This record gives sequence, structure tokens and C-alpha cells, in this order.
Amino acid sequence: MYPRSFEYLAPSSLDEACAALAGGNAKVMAGGMSLIPLMKLRLLSPDTVVDIGRIAGLDGIVDNGDHISIGALVRHHQTASSSMVPAALSQAASWTGDVQVRNRGTTCGSVAHADLAADQPGAVLALGATLVVRSASGGREIAAADFFVDALTTALEPGEILTEVRIPKAGGGSAYEKLGRRGGHTDYAVAGAAAWVSRSNGSISDCRVAITGVGTKPTLVDFVAQAMIGSDGSAAAIEAAAASATSGVTVLEDLYGSVEYKTHLAKVMAKRALTQAVAAAG
Repeated sequence: MYPRSFEYLAPSSLDEACAALAGGNAKVMAGGMSLIPLMKLRLLSPDTVVDIGRIAGLDGIVDNGDHISIGALVRHHQTASSSMVPAALSQAASWTGDVQVRNRGTTCGSVAHADLAADQPGAVLALGATLVVRSASGGREIAAADFFVDALTTALEPGEILTEVRIPKAGGGSAYEKLGRRGGHTDYAVAGAAAWVSRSNGSISDCRVAITGVGTKPTLVDFVAQAMIGSDGSAAAIEAAAASATSGVTVLEDLYGSVEYKTHLAKVMAKRALTQAVAAAG
């Protein structure tokens, strides 16, 4: 199917892009890996597509001292291969789509699209990221914990562009694990989990765990984190904590599994991600 007719704009600056988005039925395009399929199916029919691909300064991963900045035009393969990006997010990016998608799609685009089974939003949550957005009226910062609202729904307001993902350089260890819809790590997650932990004096001093693929949105599971904090990080402690992987989450049955199956998978993936994150934390 072909999309309905639309106006195509390719601004050369963020100010121009924000102005083009203000007050109209317009959508931002970076890689187009989410937007174009929706337009072809006519699930979205914007009057204007604002292509930010020609805007300079948005295609880098930069060390800014206390955080790593991932720009709006950074492709999945760049995030996956960068030594600056924490393991949870680089692993999630490496398992996003196929080679063509990873060479065209963007990390910020995946986060802004907020598919309930996408890989990188969960990693961004577990890493405690801050999302930087711009509009014609100015900029603001949104904590990742407040960004994901529901299926394909975020805290982005009309006219706003996600320009940057900021990952704090908090040390510790992180990991991402999933079972994909075609088995292994391919395709969207049937269930996935991202974990970040830090150690102090032999015990777990801080922890965040996020799951994806099982509910309506990627979700931080505080019950798991609280069970880990203060523990010795042993296999027994991890298994006990992972048992709460879906606490507070409404697990959805779909074509890829029953509620019971996906609940079980979420616990397995949380256990695997935590085990790797604890090992990486040292």
C-alpha cells in the first residue's frame, strides 16, 4: 500500500525543524524505519513529514564528562559498536531489527516510537537516561522513567523533537537479554529485560531493572531492584529478585505467548540480565 500524499520538508537546522512542526499535522522523520511503514499502512497520515536527516550535529555519540550523549541521528549500528555506550544499550541496539534497519534506523527514533516490544527503550530505562527534547517554544528534559506512557505513547508533546539521549556515567555493570519472536535474539522481544547494578563494600548498592515485550510499555520493575539492593548479588539473591519481574505489570497475551508463558520468560530474562550485570559490576 502507498501512503496518502504529504508535504516533505528537509530543514537544515533544529530551529527550522521545530518551526515546521509547530501547529500542524506533521511528523518527524530521522531514519524512517517506524514512520514509513505506518504511513504505507495508512495508520498514520501526516500532512507534512519533517526530515531531520540533514541537520548537522545530531549524528554523534559524545562523552560530556558526567554523561554520554547520543544524538537524534545516531544509527543503531553506531550505538551497538560504540565503546562509550554501556553494555545494556549497545547489546539492545545490536539486536534491533536486521542489518538494513540497524544501518538506517536511529536509537532516538526507537525510543520516541516506544513500541511495547522494542529493545532499546528498556535499556534506556535501566540506565537511568534523561531525554532531551526541543520545540519552537524551547527545550526541556524528561527522565526516562517518566517518558513511556503507554503503547506507542510517550511524554513528547506535539511539535517536540527528541534530540538527544543522555546516559549517566554512573559506573556499575549493565546487561540486556531477550527472547525474540523468531527465536534467539531476532525480531521484537517476546520478553526482554535490561539491568543495571552497582556494588559497594561487597553488596549491591543500587539497581534498576526494566522489562519489555510483556506489557503495554517498557517498564521499570522496582520490586526487583529493591530486592537486589543490600543483597550480596549471589545467584540465590538474583533468582529471588527476578521472581518479581512482572510485579505491578499487566502481562498481555498475544500471538507469541500466553500470560503464563510471558510471565515465566520475563523472570528468566531478568535473571539472566541481572547475572551478567552483577558480574560486570565486579
